[in-house]
Amino acid sequence: RIVESKNPAFAVGAFVVGDAGWRTHFISDGKGLRLLPSNWPESLPRSLALGTVGMPGLTAYFGLLEVCKMKPGETVLVNAAAGAVGSVVGQLAKIGGCRVVGCAGSDDKVAYLKKIGFDDAFNYKTVKSLDEALRKASPDGYDCFFDNVGGEFASVAINQMKKYGRIAVCGAISQYNDSVPQKGPYVQMPMIFKELQMEGFLVTRWNNRWEEGLQALLKWVVEGKVKCPEQVTEGFENMPMAFIGMLKGENLGKAVVKV
Repeated sequence: RIVESKNPAFAVGAFVVGDAGWRTHFISDGKGLRLLPSNWPESLPRSLALGTVGMPGLTAYFGLLEVCKMKPGETVLVNAAAGAVGSVVGQLAKIGGCRVVGCAGSDDKVAYLKKIGFDDAFNYKTVKSLDEALRKASPDGYDCFFDNVGGEFASVAINQMKKYGRIAVCGAISQYNDSVPQKGPYVQMPMIFKELQMEGFLVTRWNNRWEEGLQALLKWVVEGKVKCPEQVTEGFENMPMAFIGMLKGENLGKAVVKV
């Protein structure tokens, strides 16, 4: 919230999104600040501008439409599916007429995924075989794979892609804290024989289309077609705990700290 301003583009009392780091206040010349959409409903929590109607939601939006190029009737696989990005991926895929399979790290998260419309979901921590779980969820394989995890999961899933499947590499949370890099298996054989497309991306590629994405997401949220789970932690001093908890998968949806 802007508390003082000499910039006519940013009135006192207006709300903006900015990448200013972990702090309670900051001074800005206005560069890099984004006003909330002017049609933001009063009834909608503004914190959603950090999640579903913000960067994570846009990551799902452009990753599915531009990288996966999903089509109605296809089967979409998403891991870390109860997180800020994955939960939106699944719901947007359903809006797009796809069948959606998700995985998460607890039974409560799996139940939530089914509640918000995933066709199938499983707890990757408790299944005996990841390969069998993926095959059971979609015996015919997967057209699109939205990968937030990398590592072993991606190595198993790539072998269950359909011919000409598309893989959007969004994250690799299974590898972020590795002190020693993980070794194969490697992707070349399934990539060649299934003629797959695999593409890494950053959402900033579509900076010139953010307004388009935000308006689409905002419309679906207002219409109730996209649910927006948030895990809100109270207190600036609890920010490190919230961040570490997010990396451990303790959050459902977007992890937010209320200062």
